[in-house]
Amino acid sequence: MQSNRVLLTGSGGIGGVNFARALNFGAKLNKLDLFILGTDFNDYYIKLPKLDAAEKTPRHSDPYFVGRLKELIRKYKIDFVHPNPSSEAKVVAEHLLEFKRLGTKTFLPKVESISPSKEFIWKCMRDHDVPVPDAYFLSNHEDIKAAFKMMGTPLWIRAKEGAGARLSLKVASPKEAELWISLNLIQGRVRSMKDFVLQEYFGGRDIAFDSLWFDGKLISSSTRVRLEYPMKHISLTGLTGTPSVARIIHEEKLTKLGIESVKALDRKPHGFYSTDIKEDDSGNSAITEVDGKWHTTASLWGYALAKVRQDNSFNIAFTYLQLGLGQKSPKEYGTHQDLYPEGFTMIRQMDSGVVLSDQENRRSWQIL
Repeated sequence: MQSNRVLLTGSGGIGGVNFARALNFGAKLNKLDLFILGTDFNDYYIKLPKLDAAEKTPRHSDPYFVGRLKELIRKYKIDFVHPNPSSEAKVVAEHLLEFKRLGTKTFLPKVESISPSKEFIWKCMRDHDVPVPDAYFLSNHEDIKAAFKMMGTPLWIRAKEGAGARLSLKVASPKEAELWISLNLIQGRVRSMKDFVLQEYFGGRDIAFDSLWFDGKLISSSTRVRLEYPMKHISLTGLTGTPSVARIIHEEKLTKLGIESVKALDRKPHGFYSTDIKEDDSGNSAITEVDGKWHTTASLWGYALAKVRQDNSFNIAFTYLQLGLGQKSPKEYGTHQDLYPEGFTMIRQMDSGVVLSDQENRRSWQIL
């Protein structure tokens, strides 16, 4: 039996561990021979996922990053590349022709759809009449007062770039916003106040929408509400990027909004997209994020339900791989809105298990 050989970058992150877990289970259930080469720049975290081989790479910003991946593709005869972190996916998408020349396949959105800035997203949504919170992109100190005058109080301040509620804070006055910007400037997290946006504060439900597309055709989607965040007591906002408790919901208006958001970002979506939707206290919904990447737990949900039901049709990461390799056609798979059963709740803290590592003797043991 011919092996399917996959390169998974960023494999040591939570999303990478989840993705590897889902692929391994899918291959076992389908009796498929699968080889996973995982890469990461972190010496410790690369020991977490279940891999057939592991190699270190530099960070995505290193000029040698692409060259190192190409070396590994040749060495391991890789059929398919999945760059898991959006930062690495963007770099791979920028060099897509180089990877295609090596005979390896990918399943990625266009470069512009991966890790777009908040301003780019906001403008795309507004141009397509998709609801977004009112926003004020800052240029100078006077803009802060103008933003509060225009939108009232409280407001939500956040970085224009990055995910996981990066540099976000609920602020009740221009002074609070000024102090938050000043602190992050002093500590070097941003270069100027132009790196921030002030927007309407939506204090209602926090919704995650995930969707998989192939050449503009919707393959599957799912919607869940985030209920709890891990270690929220040590976060200024109570948000820590990925939820510890979330529940599947089926609401037609949210599914419709999620689909509209992806089409507004990308006229012909191809690959996996994540959308963040916030609601105000009256239940009005608005898009706060759309990105050509996975939510951290997207493949974990697929793995969990596939394992419970012993049915790979729930295993979205495995479906993604089969479509990307050309082993399954979009027509054959069909369209599955609300892929996961409503009401299922995922409760988690750490997903990655426990690894005992002997660094000196280069040995590791998977404990849990």
